[in-house]
Amino acid sequence: MPTERLSMRKIREVLRLRWERNVSFRDIARACSMGCTTVHDTLERAEKAGLSWPLNEELDDVGLEQLLYPPGTDNLAQSRPLPDWSSIHRELKRKGVTLVLLWQEYKSAYPEGYQYTQFCELYRGWTGHIEPVMRQKHKAGEKLFVDYAGQTIPVTDPVNGCVREVQLFVAVLGASNYTYAEATWTQSLPDWIGSHVRAFLFYGGVPQILVPDNLKSGVNHPCRYDPEINRTYQDLADYYDVSVLPARSRKPRDKAKVENAVLIAERSILAPLRNLQFFDLISLNDSIKEQLLLLNNRPFQNIAGSRCSLFEELERGALQPLPPAAYEFAQWKKALISSDYHVEVEGHHYSVPYRLIGQKLDIRYTSMTVELFHRGNRVASHPRSSLRGEAATLREHMPPSHQLYMDVTPEKILERAGQIGPEVASLIKGMLDGRKHPQLALRSCLGIVRLAKEYGEERLCAASRRALAINASSYRSVQSILKTGLDRAPLPEPLDRTPPLPHENLRGPRYFNR
Repeated sequence: MPTERLSMRKIREVLRLRWERNVSFRDIARACSMGCTTVHDTLERAEKAGLSWPLNEELDDVGLEQLLYPPGTDNLAQSRPLPDWSSIHRELKRKGVTLVLLWQEYKSAYPEGYQYTQFCELYRGWTGHIEPVMRQKHKAGEKLFVDYAGQTIPVTDPVNGCVREVQLFVAVLGASNYTYAEATWTQSLPDWIGSHVRAFLFYGGVPQILVPDNLKSGVNHPCRYDPEINRTYQDLADYYDVSVLPARSRKPRDKAKVENAVLIAERSILAPLRNLQFFDLISLNDSIKEQLLLLNNRPFQNIAGSRCSLFEELERGALQPLPPAAYEFAQWKKALISSDYHVEVEGHHYSVPYRLIGQKLDIRYTSMTVELFHRGNRVASHPRSSLRGEAATLREHMPPSHQLYMDVTPEKILERAGQIGPEVASLIKGMLDGRKHPQLALRSCLGIVRLAKEYGEERLCAASRRALAINASSYRSVQSILKTGLDRAPLPEPLDRTPPLPHENLRGPRYFNR
């Protein structure tokens, strides 16, 4: 059956892990949340397309997709012959015969046959064989195991006396067991990411692979074969150039290193602090640092040295260097661009090029910036704003007609009205002066001035005189006068507003001065 089509972001990660890091197909499949067959198919397509690593910087997601998935290739099904498993099972009993050798012989006879990973999986399924537990050997600087302890720590609010249970984050390097631990208020995404950043600073470098549990902050959808990594967690991994390889769900042996480290942290850090009362997170973490120092410098029981000495000897030099600046916490969301070419992020609206109306965007936002991506390309960037209900609009994102309206000011409107005639200028000035905020009348004023194109300047001047005479200062009134031809009719006589003479029988103030 044909494999599913992947996102271009995942495909780039597959190529990087295989061609730059030489990671095995199985580990790539786990790190990128896909099947081994899909990994092989992706690499095979890349080789057929003549790609190499690093990819050309000018090759965007659209171009990469066209190279890997040319029209008419998705529905090609290959007929793969099934090996003779009973014969293979007998051959494996011979000295020196391995599955690799048998697979190579199989591929020589059937070039279109199964790849090695699936060959092995099918064989194990046929035999029902359960592999014995293998003791893992960790390379220096390769893996950092991360998890939260099951035991929490009480912190008392000094004002109201309420007790809050806080979490213990634990990280341990595979080769040296060098351990880092800190307390955080929650296991939420910001705390999870912040703990990783501080752990990297503690180690003074970055491993090649992160091995988390299927924590919701790190893995959106736990799955034995296809875990989906949280986008922000993947963003952190990309920034530090590390791979994320989640432990399989309900497979504690995958993360036995950190499970043991958590147990040791609970016994060596939390147990000595059990009788102390803490009123804030800072003092708690200061005490954790003291116990952590003792733990990492404590001599091993069966081998020479300590976690700290082994780290200095084996792993410090094997870690990748830290980037110049620490990772800034960023969140991701998807959005559909509305007809006003803006997207909303926590109550504030940010503009994107109007040509993308109706398209889906990926939005990355930090405490300082908002970046908008369309199919992997950044199309807009804005400073982050906390003003709810407001909008940040860039001129270059607006259609030409909207840009023209944006250029309209009261001064320019009055200048144009004066060029048409004094009556139009008087009408426009009265409308602008009649509003507390002149900008609110700009649209109506602009409409009146534009009526000169349809009816001519002379008729607009006459209509403005009539509008002033009858005190009808609005766009609809002027338009109605022009439509009905009232601008050609004589102006109405002004009303006589002289007050009436007093009655002759009324006595004025002089009468009383006699």
